[in-house]
Formats: sequence, C-alpha cells, structure tokens
Amino acid sequence: MTELKNDRFLRALAHEPVDVTPVWMMRQAGRYLPEYRASRERAGNFMGLCGNPDMACEVTLQPLERYPLDAAILFSDILTIPDAMGLGLYFEPGEGPKFEKPVRTEADIMALDVVNPEADLPYVLDAVKTIRRELGGRVPLIGFSGSPWTLATYMIEGGSSRDFRRAKQMMYDRPELMHHLLDTLAQSVIRYLNGQILAGAQAVQIFDTWGGALSHNAYREFSLRYLEQIVKGLIRQHDGRKVPVILFTKGGGQWLEAMADTGADALGLDWTTDIGRARARVGDRVALQGNMDPTILYASPERIREEVGQILASYGKGSGHVFNLGHGITPEVDPEHAGAFIRAVHELSAEYHGQ
Repeated sequence: MTELKNDRFLRALAHEPVDVTPVWMMRQAGRYLPEYRASRERAGNFMGLCGNPDMACEVTLQPLERYPLDAAILFSDILTIPDAMGLGLYFEPGEGPKFEKPVRTEADIMALDVVNPEADLPYVLDAVKTIRRELGGRVPLIGFSGSPWTLATYMIEGGSSRDFRRAKQMMYDRPELMHHLLDTLAQSVIRYLNGQILAGAQAVQIFDTWGGALSHNAYREFSLRYLEQIVKGLIRQHDGRKVPVILFTKGGGQWLEAMADTGADALGLDWTTDIGRARARVGDRVALQGNMDPTILYASPERIREEVGQILASYGKGSGHVFNLGHGITPEVDPEHAGAFIRAVHELSAEYHGQ
C-alpha cells in the first residue's frame, strides 16, 4: 500500500478530523487549462485523450501541478460504458457527445451485453494504474462512472437532450423495457467501478447528471433504485483502506435522506441546496460534497473568497465536508480564479477544524 502524503479527502469522507476542508473540482482537468488544450490538440480529439492511458494520466495530473488540490480524478468520460456496448460514441464540436447507434427498440436493448471492463475498457483500467503510479501517493485518486439513468438517457436520445422525450416515453410506456436496460447498465457500472478500484482508484463517484429531470416517484423507481444496487455491489475495502462511494444527483436536493439510505459514504450537492440545511437533514450518516455555483468563478477573486466563506459558515464546524463546485468547472473560467477558489477554501476553513 502506497502511503498517502495527503489523505484529507478520505479522512473528511469518513468524518475523521482534518486540519482544513479538502477541495477538488469536478472537471478539474479540462478546457479552462491551456495545458489541457495543448494536450488535446496533440491527441487529435477528446477520445484520443481518453483512449491513451499515458495522455489520460498527463491531463489528470495537470491541475495538481497548478493547484494544491486534495484529490485527483481519473480523466475519462461518463459515456465509456455505452461506447463499449458498441453504440459508437463521438463528439461534435459545440454539440457534446453523440451516438452513432442509439437504442430505440426492444431488439436494440435486448441485444446489449453487460460490459466486462478488463476486455471492453482496458484503456481506462490502464489509465488508473498509470495515474496511481505517477501520483506516488500525493493525493487519493477518484474513479467514476455515469449512473444507469444518465447513461440510458444518452443512449436512447442519441446525445444530449432538453426534454428527454424518447427516454421518458420509454420509461412511462414500457417500464419493463427501461428496467431491463437500467439493470444491464447497473451491472456494467458495478463491474466497471470495481475494475477501477482493483486498478487503484481510492474512492469512486457516480454521476447521476440527469436524475433531477425525473418526477419524485420516477426518480426513486428509475434512478435511486439502481444507485442503491450499485452501492451494494461495490468493493468497499481494498489495499488496506475503505473505498468511499460518493453519489451526485444534479438537482437531487429533495432526495438527500433517501440517497443516504443507499449506504453511500457521501452525497454531492449542486448549488441549489443550502449545505447547512442538508447537513441538518442527514446528520453524520453521510459526508457532504459541494457546492459552490461554478459560474461564480467568473467573478472577482474577492467575490469568490466571500462565497467560499459563506458556504463554509453554512456547513459549520467539524469534518465531513469536501468542498467542491456544484457542477463541473466551465471552459471559459480564468485559471487564476480557480486558484483563488482553492486557496480560499484552505485559508478560510482552518477555523472550522481543531479545538
């Protein structure tokens, strides 16, 4: 077991004492960094980066060279599982991910097999191994996957969607067919995340990006049910340490108690939920991650620092908080503003820890 030089992130997730609140950013390796854009240009395209373990390692480490972050997150994409199922993932400039072969019929869905990450996604597992080696214990490495519901929306719609018309039509008209797809995806996510853990990921996050688009009852039936299935199927102890699981449902603030019931170690919050109220609702059952509005990074460093202070004050004293944005950092953010954000978290949070 490689000794971790900085384990604040894992300690906070376990509600153990920390000196300052740990911080990382969703999409911290991304287009806001000029060094990332240079790497992507060398790779030719986004999937060229994801599919090359050495380049995926390079861009994973780039933000850690700039900032005193408390965790690294694997550079990959949430849609690698459907791509491994043969749907043909590609990216249109300015339009996001698309699939050459969306699944629209019963025959399409019944033809899908559960993914075997060792055979179908070896480049991801190789990237995890490479990143762990190159990190040398600096900070923990986070692995991740998209949630079954989120993956299903992209697979059925063929890409991003504003109203999820096709996915919701299938969900309401053919619930048994949607459940078959979601179960196939949940089994795939379990294998995929367990593969990442065995390869060296020290924590995992499930991105339920579109769970908040569902009604109250539909969320519980078509998203939360499968998040719980995944949590129960994951390796929770490896390499002499507990492997924490973080659930992040964007727009999911109304379901925090039910999400805590899944057995996850932490819940990610977007910026629409007050973190102090969230803490009062879930207590010490789970840690909380979040939840600054990423667009505030367009504001001045002084205003960013003020917002950080307000969120820290709302959470209050004690461990169990991992500071993050409420969603991914956006491409137009000035890297200096991201640095100001991270410095503010460390500088302002010390008073909330210790005696």
